[in-house]
Amino acid sequence: ALVKLATCNLNQWAMDFQGNLARIKESIKEAKSQGCTFRTGPELEITGYGCEDYFLETDTFLHSWDSLADILKSGLTEGILCDIGMPVMHRNVPYNCRVICLNGKIIGIRPKFYLANDGNYREMRYFTPWFIDPAKPGFGEIEQYYLPVRIQELTGQTRVPLGIFAVSALDTVVSFETCEELFTPNAPHIQLSLDGVEIIANGSGSHHQLRKLDKRIELVKGATKKAAGVYLYANMKGHDGGRLYFDGCAMIWVNGNLVAQGSQFLGLDEVEVIVATVNLSDVRAERASFIARSFQASSAPTVHREEISFRLCAPNPLALAPSPYIEPRIHSPMEEIAYGPSAWLWDYLRRSAMRGFFLPLSGGADSSSTATLVAIMCQRVVEELQSGTERSKTQTLSDIRKITRRPDYTPKDAKDLCSKLFVTCYMASQYSGQETRSRAHQLADEIGAVHTSILIDDICSSLKDTFSKIEFHTGSVPKEQLKTDPRMQGGTWMENIALQNIQARSRMVMSFFLAQLMPWATDGDTSRGGMLLVLGSANVDEALRGYYTKYDCSAADINPIGGINKRDLKAFLEWAGKHKGIRVLQRVADAKPSAELTGAEGEQSDEVDMGMSYDELGDLGFCRKVEKCGPLSSFLKLRARWAERD
Repeated sequence: ALVKLATCNLNQWAMDFQGNLARIKESIKEAKSQGCTFRTGPELEITGYGCEDYFLETDTFLHSWDSLADILKSGLTEGILCDIGMPVMHRNVPYNCRVICLNGKIIGIRPKFYLANDGNYREMRYFTPWFIDPAKPGFGEIEQYYLPVRIQELTGQTRVPLGIFAVSALDTVVSFETCEELFTPNAPHIQLSLDGVEIIANGSGSHHQLRKLDKRIELVKGATKKAAGVYLYANMKGHDGGRLYFDGCAMIWVNGNLVAQGSQFLGLDEVEVIVATVNLSDVRAERASFIARSFQASSAPTVHREEISFRLCAPNPLALAPSPYIEPRIHSPMEEIAYGPSAWLWDYLRRSAMRGFFLPLSGGADSSSTATLVAIMCQRVVEELQSGTERSKTQTLSDIRKITRRPDYTPKDAKDLCSKLFVTCYMASQYSGQETRSRAHQLADEIGAVHTSILIDDICSSLKDTFSKIEFHTGSVPKEQLKTDPRMQGGTWMENIALQNIQARSRMVMSFFLAQLMPWATDGDTSRGGMLLVLGSANVDEALRGYYTKYDCSAADINPIGGINKRDLKAFLEWAGKHKGIRVLQRVADAKPSAELTGAEGEQSDEVDMGMSYDELGDLGFCRKVEKCGPLSSFLKLRARWAERD
């Protein structure tokens, strides 16, 4: 009983109905061309996952049905069972659904009943969970959904079942989960497996989070190991309009063994179809030999079945061979930092219609990490041009020419591309040191960025002079607090902080000004126009601690290191210095962190200002962000954790 199945990673864009439709159709075409009889896709793939309040508009549901009508009319569902994600409104209630199609008709609509509503997710703002009475066994009643008129005319169907069901083919049974349902303690796949469902498909919209893939893999592996069966996992791959990056990694598992896995970050192809041939006899044998499982299954509640006159298994089993087991590919944390944010940057840039990025580059660890991510982005884009699929090469080159506004441009290498879309600036003050200036210049040179430097002292002086002319003021000018002099030489702590903050804020104001003008100033053809996106460099630990200036680098257009702690950033700099050929990064990693906002070169220390080391700050951040501790719980945990420190 051999069956060929397909799942996929799709780079869908929020509300890009035309583009999303094209990518869905392409994935079905590829699945059919490889002989598959079942295809599943990501969550809400027709609309894109990150539509946010557009899900509150009825037009979104209307356009979704238009897209589905196009798929049904195209003939692509002939001979292949398709599981497609889209929003559906039933009795004036919006649901996050899977629509199951075959041979130009709709088999049924399966709503999601455990919604993601924590962390980055707010699904219950837009959708309602499908109600299942916990007092009754099984998955509740099946209702009838009356199709839109244009779908009725197209399919000849008036209504279709809506609820939790399985599709009973002539040779196997298929059912479905949606994203969050996999992560719940009482996941649906347990009951479905006990009721004889052999193939379970999960259409997901799961974002990248450092070290999260391990959990996802363990859940799917455990689902098929414990209950036996086939599990297909589909996901978005890319940035679809918000602050998240969906990290793909579509998979197919059989009885706790991986047989196919898509990429998590690598490759910029917008459509990646993952195919495997599985032997359902292995599932049946594994289940039958597990006596305790059979005992539970014999009394398990049943899920409603929709019968179809269709075979998923190959008529000639000798024509296929089962896919071999493979080991899961899991990137190291440093590779995740390198490839996740860099892919997100590329997607964000090509969808923004901007000319590139601008970064105030201080030569410190945070801004150097951001610059390194842009450099890795450029390396990956050029690699895609050299070794990607033909479809991806065409798309990537088109994106490059659109961004740079050079219709005939093809980059020679990553540094050449970087010089066309990345501008860095060292924004010096009287407190800036020669070492940080040197590191910033060398880093920009090694990665190919257009680099310049300015002095912000005149801007800060003008602000101080303006303050001195306020009517009710005495006319004195705020003074610095010199830490080397216990008498502070006239400056108070409040004066000193205000003067430090105005430097940081002046840099961001100047950054946005330069981001608008640098393409005009540096481009030989001023008719190209365009502006740059301003990149920020604020790490997650300092944000949790509150150690930053409001409206400095925290006020950038986007901040690619905003979810990464300082310890990981330092390790990333060392890794990138060795593996990405950027030699100066080791110097950056070894340097003592300093804001250089007061005192002589090397005098100011971030750790002294914070009153704690970055290692301690990392521990605090872990307590607050990962372990969800409040102030008291954090104190108690850190006291125990640090008890043996000197």
